[in-house]
Amino acid sequence: MELFFLGTGAGVPAKLRNVTAIALKLLEERGSIWLFDCGEATQHQILHTSIKPSRIENIFITHLHGDHLYGLPGLLASRSFQGGESKVTIYGPAGLKAFVETSLSVSGTYLKYPLEIVEISEGVLFEDEQFIVEARKLEHGIPSYGFRIIEKDRPGTLLVDKLKEAGVTPGPLYKKIKEGISVTLEDGTILEAARFVGPKQKGRVVTILGDTRICEAAQELARNADLLVHEATFAKGEEALAYDYYHSTTTQAAETAKHANVKTLCITHISSRYDRNAAEELLQEARSIFSNSEIAADFKSIAIPR
Repeated sequence: MELFFLGTGAGVPAKLRNVTAIALKLLEERGSIWLFDCGEATQHQILHTSIKPSRIENIFITHLHGDHLYGLPGLLASRSFQGGESKVTIYGPAGLKAFVETSLSVSGTYLKYPLEIVEISEGVLFEDEQFIVEARKLEHGIPSYGFRIIEKDRPGTLLVDKLKEAGVTPGPLYKKIKEGISVTLEDGTILEAARFVGPKQKGRVVTILGDTRICEAAQELARNADLLVHEATFAKGEEALAYDYYHSTTTQAAETAKHANVKTLCITHISSRYDRNAAEELLQEARSIFSNSEIAADFKSIAIPR
C-alpha cells in the first residue's frame, strides 16, 4: 500500500504544484489503483509516473470545486483510448453524475469500459472482503467529504513447522487451516485451526480529507489512522483567513492529527503563495505540534507498512 501525490496545490495550477490528485496504490493487495480527486491535468501528471490508467478501479471525488474535478473527463476518455476495459466506479457529491455525463456527451466521448457514478452521503460507500471506505461531510463552502479507507484484518501466518510436527504435509489442508477451518485427519485427530495460525495481521487505515475547516468530522475520520492527509492551505497565523475561506492552517491540521492519535500526518493543498523555500517553514509549523508530520509534493510517495 502506497500513497502517491499527483497534485498538491490549492486553487489553480502552479509551476511548483499542480492541483489536487492522489493515487492510492493497491498493487500488491488487489492489483489496482484508487484515485482521490482529479484536478486539471491529472492525466499529464500521470505521464511522468509508472501509473497505468487501466489499473484505476475506483475514483473518489471529495467535492466539486474545479481544482479537484476538472481533470476527470479527460482522464476517463484517455483511459478508454489507451485500451482500458475494466469497470470504473466514481464516488462523489450530488451533481457529479451530471458533470461527468454532460462532459462526455457534449464532447461526443464514448467509453469502451463500464462506468458507474455513485452520488454519496455519509456512511459506508464501499465494502468487499478486503476494504471498507467510509465518508463523512466536512466543513467547506460546498459539500466536501473526507474518506476513511480501512483495510480489513488479514489471517495470521500459517505455522508450517508446527503443522509438519503434527504430521500434516503441504496440500489442501493447509489452505483450510489458513482460512480458520479446523480439520480432521484420517486417523480421527482433530486439528484446531487456531493452534496453527499466528496472530491476525492488523489492517491499515488511511484517511484522506477534502477541503475543510478544522472540525470534529475530520477527527473522527482520522481516529488512530496510520496516515492522515489533511489540507493546509494557509500558514500558522492565518486562522481567520482560513476560516473565512473554509480552509485550514498547518497547525490546525497538526492539532487534528494529534487529537486523533494518528501515526503520520501529511499536509497538502498548499497555496501558491508559498514558494519552494516556504515549504520547510510550513512543515516545521506542523511539526511543532505533531512531530511525525510530512509535507506533500508532486510525485512524492509515502509507503504505508503493515
